Amino acid sequence: MINKEKILVIQTAFLGDAILTLPMLQKLKEMYSESEVDVISNPETSEIFSSSPAVNNVFILDKKREHKSIFSVIGFAKKLKERNYTKLFSPHRSFRTALIVFFSGIKETYGFDNSSLKHVYKHIIKYNYKEHEVMRNLDLVGFNHNDDNLKILPELSVVSEQQKRVNDFLTQHDLNNIIAIAPGSVWNTKKYPVEYFEKIIDYFTSKFYKIVLIGSVKDEVLCNDLLSRFRQNVISTAGRFSIIETVQILKKAKLLISNDSAPTHMGVCANIPVLTLFCSTSPAFGFYPYNERSSYLSVDDLSCKPCGIHGYEECPIGTFDCGKKLNPQIVISKIEKMLND
Repeated sequence: MINKEKILVIQTAFLGDAILTLPMLQKLKEMYSESEVDVISNPETSEIFSSSPAVNNVFILDKKREHKSIFSVIGFAKKLKERNYTKLFSPHRSFRTALIVFFSGIKETYGFDNSSLKHVYKHIIKYNYKEHEVMRNLDLVGFNHNDDNLKILPELSVVSEQQKRVNDFLTQHDLNNIIAIAPGSVWNTKKYPVEYFEKIIDYFTSKFYKIVLIGSVKDEVLCNDLLSRFRQNVISTAGRFSIIETVQILKKAKLLISNDSAPTHMGVCANIPVLTLFCSTSPAFGFYPYNERSSYLSVDDLSCKPCGIHGYEECPIGTFDCGKKLNPQIVISKIEKMLND
């Protein structure tokens, strides 16, 4: 298919969602090889799309500041008319996104059937809750897929300055035999208990592994707390590196342990074994690590689980059994198996 189009994709959700949009963008670029593919993102995820070889331009929708009001969103959408897009695909399903679609003037628009104001889209695609998010996004662009399509890994480019920073860091700290751990999440009930992470770190440092804690600026306090419990062989990178740089660091790791949050998908980008620990959420939602040698653990025999699509500040029933019943020894045994496979 060699159709020359001007394509716009809207994805202003969280970092993990942005990463899981990349395989769709890569296939769009293949399907419309002579076309321009642009993306609307939020400020926090623009780095992801700017680093994708499949994306030509990134436009930032700042929902918290510049584009907070409905009128500013409508103004943003009307400016898109000047770019004469021929197709629009929106894996994002919010009301604000629907406004952009409606006022953009783009004729061929594609959205999911669970989108807000879904009838603003000319083509409405079924959101299959039983599929992985990557496959759902491929459905949106009409790519005929099967289970093998989950081998489409997100592609990110790294510039020389970023790679140098990573190499200098690895050399400075003599980092090898690395296990990476991402203990943070936006939602507290997604976080595996910190005292359990401590036991896991203690076990693997005794086996001569070096632990690298990763996370954003918001995870610095949590990572520094874990760091303070150990005298050696543990280092925190939280808030010190960009998303792309962190992916490059992960490429040097033997394994990543993560909550059900964005670092899971960063590990998939790095194509290393990822073990995702599902506390209040469920792998059935379709956000588990899908590359080869990755896996997940989840305590599923709980009547209260999952308690929500994302999570909460605290456990709604006060037990947090979904996290506490996932004993550290179970996790350690799983990691040992993954490292030896």
